[in-house]
Amino acid sequence: MSEKSNVQAVHDTLLEEFRRDPRHILLGEDVGARGGVFRVSEGFLDEFGPGRIIDVPLAESAIVGVAIGAAAGGLRPVAEMQFADFSAPAFEQIVDEAARIRYRSNGAFGVPLVIRMPWGAGIHGGLYHSQSVEAFYAHVPGLKVVVPSTPRDITGMLRSALRDEDPVIFLEHKATYRAVKGEVPDGDFTIPLGPADVKRQGTDLTVYAYGLMLHHCLAAAALLEADSTSVEVVDVRSLRPLDAGTILASARKTGKCLIVYEDNRMFGAGAEIAALIAEEAFEDLDAPVMRYGGPEIPATPMNRAQEQWFMPDPERIATKMRELARY
Repeated sequence: MSEKSNVQAVHDTLLEEFRRDPRHILLGEDVGARGGVFRVSEGFLDEFGPGRIIDVPLAESAIVGVAIGAAAGGLRPVAEMQFADFSAPAFEQIVDEAARIRYRSNGAFGVPLVIRMPWGAGIHGGLYHSQSVEAFYAHVPGLKVVVPSTPRDITGMLRSALRDEDPVIFLEHKATYRAVKGEVPDGDFTIPLGPADVKRQGTDLTVYAYGLMLHHCLAAAALLEADSTSVEVVDVRSLRPLDAGTILASARKTGKCLIVYEDNRMFGAGAEIAALIAEEAFEDLDAPVMRYGGPEIPATPMNRAQEQWFMPDPERIATKMRELARY
């Protein structure tokens, strides 16, 4: 076992997989000499050369378009969106091309492509460096959308994504890059894309989360120990495919469910989880399914005070948990 931060887990896993499989190439803005704005690919250019570590112009549609062509041609590209917000110009390529090639070819060929997207608020990035984009992409059949939140999950799921035969949106929460550390098993281990993970066992209520909110929910669950309230915390960690089995098993176990996500609450990924529970586990519920998400404003404010107001935090999540527990 080795202790790593989230960003170190991304770096190390990419490095190991690029050494293992020469078909991997990396395309993105400043990924070469600078090593990326978060230094994820630091040292890659020296080891793998400009034929595999490719700095590209500020054109996300071109990054993804070239990556799709490279994947169709036998390579296994990694396309880095410098920030998830910047993926909007590439939306047509991702949704209309990458997601549909296997379907339109009747299964004859796929696009083994990983699109890495640093996402989320908490770093004072303001309107264009803080967005939560997961619901846009999780809506699309043909894409896998995963949101690992710990070094172990990042390592195992990134390996699986890099070895997958179809496109994967790999979301990395920026605020956890260096703030979250944990043990990572040594060796070539993988975690399948799809299964959720119960990060904390509980009996009184269940909270579902991913990204930074997973860590906030774990902290909030610890606060409720003082109330003798036992909170189960389910790390969804994969939005498409979505692990209905684990989600419903926990809902039936506790009978009370809260979904927490920092994206705008309306039409967020939590709405799909809430609908699943309401449709499939209604008779096992002891309270309405609750959601707690970001407010209905167009973007995350830049200044610290308003950014903190926008984002759920452990204390406010704990308040929602207590409200649900009292129902």
